[in-house]
Amino acid sequence: MVVAGLIFAALAGVLHVYIFFLESLRWTAPRTRATFGTSTEEAAATKELAFNQGFYNLFLALVTAAGIVGVLIGATAVGSALVFAGTGSMLLAALVLLLSSPDKARAAITQGTLPLLAVILLSLGLIL
Repeated sequence: MVVAGLIFAALAGVLHVYIFFLESLRWTAPRTRATFGTSTEEAAATKELAFNQGFYNLFLALVTAAGIVGVLIGATAVGSALVFAGTGSMLLAALVLLLSSPDKARAAITQGTLPLLAVILLSLGLIL
């Protein structure tokens, strides 16, 4: 179960790197605007906020990746703590999105499913 948890954590990290790419590097591009449902004007007005938020997503992915490496090299306690910090933050951010903007439920579920599975499977793997 630990391996399955780490796989889902890695997938969650990859998704958050992709979100970083969209928010920090491609925010005003037509395809990204379509993905997030923003107009040209909205994207221009929120570009700095999206840039910052994208880096937040990147840092969560990096913390998760560092944790995965830690577990794989045998530093299970530290690695697991980092994986839980990264994926737990991803999961809670998805929950905040869902509760604060129910119209974005699909995005919140997409953002939160992989971290949720990672947390559950890693927890079970460490307990059992």
